[in-house]
Amino acid sequence: MLTLARRLGALVLTLVVSSFVIFAGMYAAPGDPLTFLIKNPEDRTPDRVAAVRAAYHLDDSFLSQYLSWLKGVLHGDLGTSFVYKQPVADLMTSRLPVTLTLVAMAALLFVVVGVLLGVVSALKRGSTVDASITGVTTFLTSIPNFVVALVLVSVFAVQLRWFDVSGSGEGFGGRLYHLTLPAIALAIGAFAVVSRVTRQTMVEQQSLEHVDVARSFGLARRKIVRRHVLRNSLGPVVTMCGLIIASMLAGTVVIESVFGLSGVGSMLVDSINAHDFPVVQAILLYMVLAYMAVTVVVDLLYPLIDPRTLERSGAA
Repeated sequence: MLTLARRLGALVLTLVVSSFVIFAGMYAAPGDPLTFLIKNPEDRTPDRVAAVRAAYHLDDSFLSQYLSWLKGVLHGDLGTSFVYKQPVADLMTSRLPVTLTLVAMAALLFVVVGVLLGVVSALKRGSTVDASITGVTTFLTSIPNFVVALVLVSVFAVQLRWFDVSGSGEGFGGRLYHLTLPAIALAIGAFAVVSRVTRQTMVEQQSLEHVDVARSFGLARRKIVRRHVLRNSLGPVVTMCGLIIASMLAGTVVIESVFGLSGVGSMLVDSINAHDFPVVQAILLYMVLAYMAVTVVVDLLYPLIDPRTLERSGAA
């Protein structure tokens, strides 16, 4: 219970500090927000300027503006976009499904393919299959995902015309179809990492004493791998998968830009270019929240995967 309270306290503190840093960064950004709120110089009458400054609390102190923004965030009010003149929460709601679907598809791909390749490589250790998988995954981790994205677009969208070049599609089926190439581009580097982690942990588990004991009792190799090797290897694999998913939730900017997807990542780029500070603040805060949420889920799952962690924490 004490450990849980400490974790919750650390999460709250991290959120508060992150929100302060995000707001301070936007506050210190070059340029007067009034310039972006009233773009036409002819409209900058004293009354208009005073009304806009009052509406956006621009005359308040930094701390007062931060506390006002933080209070709004706690009540679900992320502010109003300078560019779209719409609530930022509504803009986020319209863009999040694309990003979350993209990350979910990529996660499914890299978990299934990565773990499968890692298991095969570990079981075929020292063979040509192992060397081939290791060589290919090492090569894939060295390729930037935007290069992979451009190659996929060139081959499968432009030349073969199997997929559309851009857009997120309509409906569930259309969205899955349009997000297939982006999900592959996002997942390729990830399944290479997961494959190598799975292989390494399984190789280590196969050399442990309890596995040798299981072999001495004559257990079938399939049972040994499933019960004693793979199961005990899942902890580090799940942790790595969680970290990758968390980074993906905050790192879809390049993929969304290449494939012309209307997700949170592309909106971040557009908002930065347009100096739409409320939208940038909201997206950065979402990225922090997403990363923290995934890491918390991984922390909760780890004792279920490896009960020995509970025993160690109880002994401590």
